[in-house]
Amino acid sequence: MINRRSTVRGLLLGGLGTAVSLRPALLQAATGHATGSYAQFLEGVRSQATGMGLSSSLVSEALALTHQPNTRVLQLDRHQPEFTLTWAQYREKVLTQAKIDAGRAAYAKQHGSLVRVEAATGVDRQPVMGIWGLESYYGRITGGFNVIDALATLAFDGRRAAFFRSELLKALQILGEGRIPPASMTGSYAGAMGQPQFMPSAYLKYARAFDGSSRADIWKSVPDVVMSIGNYLSKSGWKTGEPWGQEITVPESLPQSSVGRDHTRTLQAWMAAGVRRKDGSAFGRPEVEGAIVRPDGPGGEAFMVYHNFNVIRRYNPSDYYALGVGLMGDLTT
Repeated sequence: MINRRSTVRGLLLGGLGTAVSLRPALLQAATGHATGSYAQFLEGVRSQATGMGLSSSLVSEALALTHQPNTRVLQLDRHQPEFTLTWAQYREKVLTQAKIDAGRAAYAKQHGSLVRVEAATGVDRQPVMGIWGLESYYGRITGGFNVIDALATLAFDGRRAAFFRSELLKALQILGEGRIPPASMTGSYAGAMGQPQFMPSAYLKYARAFDGSSRADIWKSVPDVVMSIGNYLSKSGWKTGEPWGQEITVPESLPQSSVGRDHTRTLQAWMAAGVRRKDGSAFGRPEVEGAIVRPDGPGGEAFMVYHNFNVIRRYNPSDYYALGVGLMGDLTT
């Protein structure tokens, strides 16, 4: 369970920006790379990528998009805006009426696609809408960085070099398969791509084209976006037709030690402890098992969460995020 106060990095501002120039001394301090020049680093990546069977000309075209470490990427990685929020504050900032209205309009427009996603993946439309909304504001905010430039910068930086080098090679693999031109592969400063904000490894594992082809366009094709999110949740264990959770009332006497995703009981047992639906009524399926999440502690909002709540957390391991996805999905569909 998340602590009563949650640290949210970059979620509210999106980490968008453009490259800027810094003095050479500051650039050297920012990169922290132990040995070798950036050109030597790129040559090593080029050699590794072509050794994987990727086209030399394609790799050269992609790596030509990065000439030196992108200092804006480094600034955002090292100095991410940090917000310490309660759940109530997070909910107010993330589940805005403007975003809900945008989600309802997007749902009306994409209703047919979402019906087909449900049929193809077995994932209900609500969490797909919720994730799409929280990740990119229904495609409005996807990041303006070239993914090759961002990942190369972070792989050279050294702080998480192995992870970002692996993601860089996977991004080159995606380009090598002809799924998108190098210049069009855009995303966040950390390399999360398109409207669902998939890292390259997640794209290769989960991205799925709506028409069944091998090229899923998660940047511009909304049907591909929702199909890919649905496929991600499906492969993460989504149970069709089951709820993620619901808001509840709990007695003040319920100890916080009984709360948390790992403390599951049957709804019958929870009712015996005084727990009820938000409107005070009894649960309709007393045999179902659930756990209580009460992010702000006694006196704050409480939710009964089920298996699918933990599936949403596979996308982002945060109780706040999973609650936000669940609520946004319910509010927009």
